[in-house]
Amino acid sequence: MLKFLFFLMFLTPICFFKKTYWMVQNMIFFMSFMFMLMIMYMNYWSSLSYFMGCDTLSYGMIMLSLWICGLMMMASEKVLSSNNYLKFFMLVIMFLLIFLYLTFSSNNLFMFYLFFESSLIPTLFLIMGWGYQPERLQAGVYLLFYTLFASLPMLIGIFYLYNDMGTLIFYLMMNSSYFNMFIYLSLIGAFLVKMPMFLVHLWLPKAHVEAPVAGSMILAGLLLKLGGYGLLRAFILLPAISLKLNYIWISISLVGGVLVSLICLRQMDLKSLIAYSSVAHMGIVLSGLMTLSYWGFNGSYSLMIAHGLCSSGLFCLANISYERMGSRSMLINKGLLNFMPSMSLWWFLLSSGNMAAPPTLNLLGEISLLNSIVAWSWLSMFSLALLSFFSAAYTLYLFSYSQHGKLYSMNFSASSGYSREYLLLFLHWLPLNLLIMKSESIMLWI
Repeated sequence: MLKFLFFLMFLTPICFFKKTYWMVQNMIFFMSFMFMLMIMYMNYWSSLSYFMGCDTLSYGMIMLSLWICGLMMMASEKVLSSNNYLKFFMLVIMFLLIFLYLTFSSNNLFMFYLFFESSLIPTLFLIMGWGYQPERLQAGVYLLFYTLFASLPMLIGIFYLYNDMGTLIFYLMMNSSYFNMFIYLSLIGAFLVKMPMFLVHLWLPKAHVEAPVAGSMILAGLLLKLGGYGLLRAFILLPAISLKLNYIWISISLVGGVLVSLICLRQMDLKSLIAYSSVAHMGIVLSGLMTLSYWGFNGSYSLMIAHGLCSSGLFCLANISYERMGSRSMLINKGLLNFMPSMSLWWFLLSSGNMAAPPTLNLLGEISLLNSIVAWSWLSMFSLALLSFFSAAYTLYLFSYSQHGKLYSMNFSASSGYSREYLLLFLHWLPLNLLIMKSESIMLWI
C-alpha cells in the first residue's frame, strides 16, 4: 500500500510545472488501473505496511477515490482555460486524494480519525476558493462546524478505547464488545453527521450548491462515503449496544428519507435537487447498515459505490448545463432536448441510475437494503414504499423538467458539447453498469 502513497506524493510537485494538468490527470487514471490489477477477494487484511493495509471494504473505496479524482480534473476544464489559480487547484485535489487514500487504507483507528478530519481542509479550500457565489463562505463554515462539533467527542472516545485495550488496530479490536453509551454515541455521532443523517444534513445542500463542480463531485462521490465506511468499521466494536439502540437512527433515517424526497420535489435549483436526493439515498444506506445484517452491510457498501458514481455524474451534467446557460435554475434549464440533443441520452442514463433502474449497481444495492430493512421490521415497509416511489418521482421531475418543454426564449442556439464531456459522463456510467456483472466482489466481502 505504501507504493501507491509514494506515487501520489511524488506526483504532487508536478502540479507546479507548466502545462502538466492533463498529465497529472492521466497519472491518476494510470494509478487507478494499477490498483485495479491488485483486486482482492479476501475478507482479511492484506498488502500490509507499517500502518496501512487493504481489505475488500477499503479496496472499493480507494478505487472510487482514484476514479472520481481523475474525473474531477476532467470536469474542471474551466479552471484550466481561465487559469483560475490552476496550480493551487491541482495541489488541493492531490492533497485531497492523498488524505482519502490514507483514510481508507489506515488500519489504526486514530490514524483513520486523523485523516478523516484532514480531508475536510482541502474540501473547504475547494468550496471557498473556486465556488461561485459569496454564500460559499457560509457553506464552508457550516461544513466545518457540523463536522468538527460531532468529531471531537469521537477523539475522546478513541483515547478511552486506547487506554482500555492498549491498541487501536482494527483487527486486534474485533473481539471486544463495549456496552457503553458514551463510546457508542461518540464513535457513531461523527459518522452520522458525515453521512449525513436527516436532522444533521443541513450542511450538505449548502455545501453542494456553493461548491464548484470538482467540490460537488468529491462531496457526493466520497466524503459522504467516509461516514458509511466509518460506521462499518465502528460497529465491529459495538455489537451488543447497537442491537439495543440502532432502532432510533433507523427510524429517523427512514422518515427523514421520505421527508427529504418531498423536499426534492419542490426544488428549482438543479444542484440542490441532486444534493437532497443524496440525503435520501444516504438515509436508506444508513438504515440498512444499522440493521447489522449481512444483507444490510453488503447492500450499503454497494449502494455507496453506486451512488458515488451516479451522483457525481449528475453533478457533472448540471455543471455542463450551467456552463452553457449561466444559471442552475430549472426555469432556465428546460427544453434542453432542443438545445443539447446528444446530452439528453446521458441525462436519461444517469437519471435512471439515480432511481435504481436495472442494470445499474444502484438496483443491486437498493434490493439488498430493502431486504435487510424489511427483515428487521415489516413496519418499515410503509416508509420504504414511499421512499422508492418518491425517489422515482423526483428523478422523473428532474429529467422531464430539464429535458422537455419549451426552450428558454433567450437561447436561440444549439450546442452539442465537447468530446471531453461525453467521455467524462461515459466514465461515470460504465463502471456503474459493469460492476453489476461482477458483483460478488461487492456483495461477498464480509
